[in-house]
Amino acid sequence: MVVPPEYRGLGCLPPDQFIPALMHHRRVPYYAGLLSAAQYHGAAHHRPQVFQVMVERSRRAIRCGAVGVDFISRTGLAGVPLCTFANPRGTILASTVEATAIDLVGYASRAGGIDRVTGMLSELSDQMDPALLVEAARSASVLWAQRLGFLLEFVGAGDSCVPLRDYVRERARNYTRLVPSAPTGGAVRSRDWRLLVNVPIEVEA
Repeated sequence: MVVPPEYRGLGCLPPDQFIPALMHHRRVPYYAGLLSAAQYHGAAHHRPQVFQVMVERSRRAIRCGAVGVDFISRTGLAGVPLCTFANPRGTILASTVEATAIDLVGYASRAGGIDRVTGMLSELSDQMDPALLVEAARSASVLWAQRLGFLLEFVGAGDSCVPLRDYVRERARNYTRLVPSAPTGGAVRSRDWRLLVNVPIEVEA
């Protein structure tokens, strides 16, 4: 890889400038997701330490100079709504803001935990289209939609998730935990989202 002078300090091109070509060469469907996608959509101060790329099957992380790239397996990747962002060498695929919200909740442990995810949802919620939120939810487990809807209401974005609430009411069969790894003792039940709120939430800015 030829590294232009402006990137010599990195020892590599920025990841968004080489990941599209690498994935095309390997014929691997992908998109920039989680914290990397959130940054594209305006959650700028949540800069990830590594570039996060969603793929169909787990792949080894790569390191190029000071640049790290993590590949995260995403079930239903083909159905995830995507958009493109420009860079000096072309464009890169990323999840839409609605699909980013779904993924952040589904992979909260890869995005800094539930408090950090809630903070990002607060920043991103103004951009979300209620109908597109349901479309994004269809690419994942309904459990993710249950958690996302509750968190959006928690940050004051309830108006944007009315269609999502209807979607959950039609599809959710059981209560699920807000944080799957936490115990349910003392959990508060959210009837609207069929959710056990089993941890206190402190929005992380």
